[in-house]
Amino acid sequence: MRAYILGASLLALTSVLTGCQAETDAASKPIAVPTASADIPRSETKMALFGDLHVHTMNSFDAYIFGTRADADAAYRFAQGEPMKNGMGATIQLSGPPLDFYSVTDHGEYLGVVPQMAKRGSPLSMTDTAKSIFGLLATDRRANFLKIGQTVVNGEELTDIYDRELMDSTWAETKRATDAHNQPGVFTTFAGYEFTAMRLVSDTAAANLHRNVIFADTAPDRLFTTLDSVDPADLWTWMDGQRADGKDGLAIPHNSNASNGMMFAGKLSADEATLRIRNEPLAEITQVKGTSETHPSSSPNDEWADFEQYEALIGSTEKSTPDWGSFIRQTLARGMAIEESTGVNPYQFGVIGSSDTHLGGPALDEENFFGKFPHDLNPDNRQSVPPKGEKTWPENFEPSTDLISTPQYGASGLAGVWAEANTREDIFKSMKARETFGTSGPRMRIRLFGLQDRVGENILSAPDMIEQAYEYGIPMGGTLQARLNGANPPQFLGWAAQDANSAPLERLQMVKTWMDGDTPQEQVIDIACASGEPTNGRCADQGLSLDLSNCTRSGNGAGELKTVWTDANYESGQHAAYYLRALEAPKCRWSTWDAIRNGSEPNPDMKPSVQDRAWSSAIWVQ
Repeated sequence: MRAYILGASLLALTSVLTGCQAETDAASKPIAVPTASADIPRSETKMALFGDLHVHTMNSFDAYIFGTRADADAAYRFAQGEPMKNGMGATIQLSGPPLDFYSVTDHGEYLGVVPQMAKRGSPLSMTDTAKSIFGLLATDRRANFLKIGQTVVNGEELTDIYDRELMDSTWAETKRATDAHNQPGVFTTFAGYEFTAMRLVSDTAAANLHRNVIFADTAPDRLFTTLDSVDPADLWTWMDGQRADGKDGLAIPHNSNASNGMMFAGKLSADEATLRIRNEPLAEITQVKGTSETHPSSSPNDEWADFEQYEALIGSTEKSTPDWGSFIRQTLARGMAIEESTGVNPYQFGVIGSSDTHLGGPALDEENFFGKFPHDLNPDNRQSVPPKGEKTWPENFEPSTDLISTPQYGASGLAGVWAEANTREDIFKSMKARETFGTSGPRMRIRLFGLQDRVGENILSAPDMIEQAYEYGIPMGGTLQARLNGANPPQFLGWAAQDANSAPLERLQMVKTWMDGDTPQEQVIDIACASGEPTNGRCADQGLSLDLSNCTRSGNGAGELKTVWTDANYESGQHAAYYLRALEAPKCRWSTWDAIRNGSEPNPDMKPSVQDRAWSSAIWVQ
């Protein structure tokens, strides 16, 4: 494994390393959070709550080395609306109102170690590894830092910096900040961390097998990382042991799009499948490093499949193979095939979005996108404007930086949960039940119910629509085992509402996936349109246009879309999974906003616009 594993630019890395001797520039203020009301708001029909369960701070080895100086306390303050420095002098702030829930999930491997390596006079700064990176006479800083990343992949720690007591104390401080900011009914926090598993694909690239581990309430004193075992199955076994000790948790795989087909394995025994689904009831469908719903090569008839595709393997120019094991849509189908042979579906998971920010706070807005790392605000790194202050793009443009990831980043994403109250207990319960959804940044709300009893379309105008949906059906994340046959096919209630601070909705779609022999099958059907009714499963042109010269939209769109939809093509006995996808009207991508502000044309190699979206968790029909 050579230099690209962490995807670092030598110039950017060197400039950060030479400035790392200074004290952190975002020292925490004393933690003083408001006390939640004793009367916690509750709703039997549940409320949509938005959060981020994938947040890195200075205690992650890669975030610190690139200049991030926000700690867990600063990150939790950011989620509640406070501004924060990005580590290189820029002020960043959350787009929209405060979030409802949040988890700081730093890499468990070498947690808090790199900041101490850079601190003059600390015991870790005296180690050979620290001197080779931060020492005044260090020569090949980048290569020496990449040795840390190599050990995360192979599980063989660097013994001189593997300070478990420091890692434990850093984790204890993270838990302290997490508990201090938890305000039941107002703002919920979860203790969490990232298990950073990878598999080498070549000597320059690794496949992503990362998971975030989120604890329900009480968390252990010591974390299980890839320096204990690189095998996710060992993580799940450890989680079983923690659960038996009263420390419940769940693991959330992410960036399966960069796993080279390895994230969702095709052959599992019944015991392996049971172990996995018990510990991984959710998967991350979108984040800054792209969307893992599907790929155009796997969904050639889905004209919306090519959305924020992140094609590189971890820190490399090599591309991940768009195998079915990399994407959620095809995995939902394969899981049902595994269930038929083993009796257990290891991939009956719900979905969320999150950000994977390495700044302490997510960049969710296209117009004000500040990236994943501090250096992402550099125009040459972003590659959204011509280099060296030019106004026109040179012929055969080749970027001078090897920060290959930055141009592929998307302003994404958020986790959505339907919960009775904004508390740890209620949110965690809904996550385990898979009554969750993901968005690519905006706070769209989306719900899906499978109706066990036949209902008419008059339910859509009923003031108690959701009460009836719970009474006569099951929410997303569940299994519909109604009396299904050709004359009585499955029926669903689908609903979506726009983010008032974002674009209106264009259409609501049902995605159906199933197996035909060994081959995943799919259908994408428009079930509700902003204007008019679908014809043969498609909305007519909705008249929603975008002026790329100034990013203004025309056309009205919809604030809400809802419908009762019946699968007229259902075949008796078919095992299928159904989920909703809601699409906004088109808007300018962040790179186009950069070009407009620069007075230049958008980078021709970047998509000029996006249609942000929300995905529901699936309902399985047996």
